[in-house]
Amino acid sequence: MTAQQQFASIRKRLLDFHPSAFLLAAQLLQLILYAAFEGMISQRSLINAAGLVVLLMVLWVVTSSARVQWVAWLIAAPALGLSLLSAIFATPALQAWSSLLEAILYFFTAGSLIVYMMGDNYVTTDELFAVGATFTLLAWGFAHAYLVCQIWAPGSILISTAPGREATFLELLFLSFTNLSATGLGDIITVSAHTRVLAMLEQFLGVGYVAMVVSRLIGLVNNTRKRHKSEER
Repeated sequence: MTAQQQFASIRKRLLDFHPSAFLLAAQLLQLILYAAFEGMISQRSLINAAGLVVLLMVLWVVTSSARVQWVAWLIAAPALGLSLLSAIFATPALQAWSSLLEAILYFFTAGSLIVYMMGDNYVTTDELFAVGATFTLLAWGFAHAYLVCQIWAPGSILISTAPGREATFLELLFLSFTNLSATGLGDIITVSAHTRVLAMLEQFLGVGYVAMVVSRLIGLVNNTRKRHKSEER
């Protein structure tokens, strides 16, 4: 058996363990760790680096395209390096460039998972977990984008409960989740033109993603029922 065949066999086995569920659990664990180490930039950078490793593992499992995997590594390698450097030096420039690359990687992985979900005619358990994992990836990507905006344009995001203070990453992630889900609680406000455009893009994407997922799942469920009926006959 060649090395390529061995990797294909390993990937097939790992798919049986629902890698999307593993990614979703890792993302939710990150939320807990962010809360535990709130305000500690070095710890957040290390958590981000660990999250990127998990993300790449899942992308490798669910994506059979070598080109997609190489593009992901080209983005992730400098992102991982900058995350580790940010944990050591914690300079705004390193944080900005690290978050920019991480945002790109999260969006790229979310798009890859959407392609993965769309590539099947029947509902699988891992695809259902991929729905939630893709949502969290989009939220993380926009959170990093907000952080880049805040670093490069201080004062572009306002916290109504603490005027004059810059938002922490957890607060920006909270802003991202509320925008993506169209909840819009309003205690964290985008006040500059570029952050407001970013927020509008996220709201549009969030509504579109939910509509796409609902219509897709309905179609897949119908296909699954038709397959079961044909097998019974």
